[in-house]
Amino acid sequence: MDSLHKDVFDRLERFYDAVPRDVAAVEDHGALVLFVREGDGWPFYARPRIDANEPPSLADITSVRERQRKLGLPESLEWVHETTPELLAVARSAGLNVLEAPLMVLDPAALPDPATLCDVPVRVLAADSPDFAADVAARRAVAAVSFSTPGTAPGEAGPAERDAAVTELELAALEEERARIADGRRISALAGTPTEGALASGMAMRVDDVAEIAGVATLPAARRRGMGAALTAALARELLAAGTDLVFLSAGSEEIARVYLRVGFRRIGTACIAEPAALIP
Repeated sequence: MDSLHKDVFDRLERFYDAVPRDVAAVEDHGALVLFVREGDGWPFYARPRIDANEPPSLADITSVRERQRKLGLPESLEWVHETTPELLAVARSAGLNVLEAPLMVLDPAALPDPATLCDVPVRVLAADSPDFAADVAARRAVAAVSFSTPGTAPGEAGPAERDAAVTELELAALEEERARIADGRRISALAGTPTEGALASGMAMRVDDVAEIAGVATLPAARRRGMGAALTAALARELLAAGTDLVFLSAGSEEIARVYLRVGFRRIGTACIAEPAALIP
């Protein structure tokens, strides 16, 4: 690994380790760390300890999975292959299925204007908007419907299924989202029309000058209209304007990675996500 890429991977490790710490308890399991969310919200992962001297062992994985089961959490383990290459074989020997996702970093010089990618408007959520709660609920509903039918192929699920998936947010979760957007740690965006409502959604998480774009989702009935690319480009432009100089993401497949290539992202490695085999299609 050359020194340039090593610096990038080191910064990514610090980012992954920092993101959950203000809302999660931290448990060490050998060379792994498990982040246990305090309160409502999407559960976090286990991953290699940033200060570990040895790669995680089979015993470490077993310990983490037992703890996750006890807490009712998904048995999920995440890492960057180039940083911890030994873990792939160990995770598979533990009976875990490993998704090897393209890990991509933005080339700012190749970032296009979102308006050139799609004719559907993209807007960034404002923490002080009177519609903030409805916008956050819509973002989550779009993601829930979209990720139930993964990939880029069009499908039948659309606004009706989105509306059926809308749930009222707990006040604490809403205020956490508002605070993170207000201080720049999170950016959320929606793409849609006045008649159809929100059709695509996405977000970014930021720690200092590093940010990850995640959760980019388009309702199956609205796919192949360029919204995922436009929304990703809009988020990236917001991050660069805020002083972020390393913007990255993990694509769910090679097919999805091609969407991000249009936005100026280039593959530098592999993000691994391990779960029990029955949970990954």
